[in-house]
Amino acid sequence: MLIRSIRINDAEKFLNMLKKLDRETKNMMFQPGERKTTVKDMKKKIEESLKSDSLILVAEKETEIIGYISIKRGFAERIKHSGYVVIGVLKNYWGKGIGSKLLVYGEKWARENKITRLELTVMTHNIKAIELYEKIGFKKEGVKIKSLIIDGEYIDEYYMSKIF
Repeated sequence: MLIRSIRINDAEKFLNMLKKLDRETKNMMFQPGERKTTVKDMKKKIEESLKSDSLILVAEKETEIIGYISIKRGFAERIKHSGYVVIGVLKNYWGKGIGSKLLVYGEKWARENKITRLELTVMTHNIKAIELYEKIGFKKEGVKIKSLIIDGEYIDEYYMSKIF
């Protein structure tokens, strides 16, 4: 398995992996079929990310993208020291240390780029993800009540951060 920066020519494979994540788990933002991004749109998003102060890394096994981490740096001067983390790994690869590796690589990048706060949200019932984040050093800061609606039910999320 290889962890590397995303490339523009990854657009179709990356988009397909995101759509597969949407179908495999209810722990991500989009419902199955809700993501309307085209390959052209994804190429543009990747290009913008590569030109910005943000990061997208992919985990690749052979030629398949199996996971990713993105860290979007704060846009204004007062929050440029922070980065918002989104991470996803395909279900077949859960429990194999890929999420941990992505987070370690992401933190290394953050430190190199003078980011001193990483933050994320996670559904309060997503115990495996919470355990992973806490193992890496994230701490709960609060609860975002009724943050999402999944299958007609309100779902709370934890705000979590890692400060260094």
